[in-house]
Amino acid sequence: MIELDGAAGEGGGQILRSALALSLCTGQPMTIRRIRARRPKPGLMRQHLACVNAAVAISGAKAAGAELGSQELVFEPGTVRPGDYSFHVGTAGSCSLVLQTILPPLMMAQSASRVMLGGGTHNPMAPPFHFLERCFAPLLNRLGVGLALELRRMGFYPAGGGEFGALITPAAGGLAPVDLIERGALRGAYAECLAPGLPSRVASRELEAVGRLLGWTPEQLITPAVRQNEGPGNALMATLVHEHVTELVTAFGEKGVSSEAVAASLSKEVLALQRGTGALGPHLADQWILPLALAVVGTKKPASFTCTEMTDHATTNIGVIEAFLPVRFEVAESGPSLWRVSLAARI
Repeated sequence: MIELDGAAGEGGGQILRSALALSLCTGQPMTIRRIRARRPKPGLMRQHLACVNAAVAISGAKAAGAELGSQELVFEPGTVRPGDYSFHVGTAGSCSLVLQTILPPLMMAQSASRVMLGGGTHNPMAPPFHFLERCFAPLLNRLGVGLALELRRMGFYPAGGGEFGALITPAAGGLAPVDLIERGALRGAYAECLAPGLPSRVASRELEAVGRLLGWTPEQLITPAVRQNEGPGNALMATLVHEHVTELVTAFGEKGVSSEAVAASLSKEVLALQRGTGALGPHLADQWILPLALAVVGTKKPASFTCTEMTDHATTNIGVIEAFLPVRFEVAESGPSLWRVSLAARI
């Protein structure tokens, strides 16, 4: 039984999601205590409970303490069963975080799985759908995993109601680790504003401000078609397409915050990313750590990557991974906005 402190490090829901995923991947039971203890609303909230229930559904696992507000969970995994599944958070909570929980075990299963997910598709503090589609899925493909995503309906906080599908195809012959040291030359950059249910001037002002701050041309500023019943919501996104990696930065509008302030927040993060020389930005690096560790352990071959920042989120995630897998991480700062992370299987 692996025992984890849910208040350690970053102390958020990532500890729970990674622990559930790794428990299913390895067959090791685990206990988490003090779940989200340092958060304003500690314990399991609805989106976290949705992750637990999804993990139970794909494996027949046993979960004691799986209830709203619970700060302790005992999880005994079963055998992962690929198939067709449907999971709905029931609120505007992020459905991409539910996918984050069940993706690692399903991508190591014996056959493909189709999963339908409902809830929030574009949430602060969670990977938006377009990030998964444009940035994370292509990296998984480098490991040999197929992740095909289809957005059915966007969902924003607080209304929710979003939905997307995922086709997960395990790697033929197992995961193959790769090194990601350089992002490569910039091949394209563009901004988009999703603002369903809001006046059209919101998108126009945000994009105009991005154009001024980043020096981008009108052709790089896009207002995609949206359905008004998908809102109200506002996600301003910038996509940077490099030779080896695509990055997506998102800023969310909220009541009382000007369009110019939203654009300034996005532009600041884009410029910081462009100044860095690491292959991966902070959010993509955090997502990459767990699947890469599974590949390294499965093949006993080392791998490494560089990133522009090592967040508390990523450092906490490494601690959870090392508790489950015989893998050793070495993290070194190599220069301004440049970190190198090396992984090797423990013999």
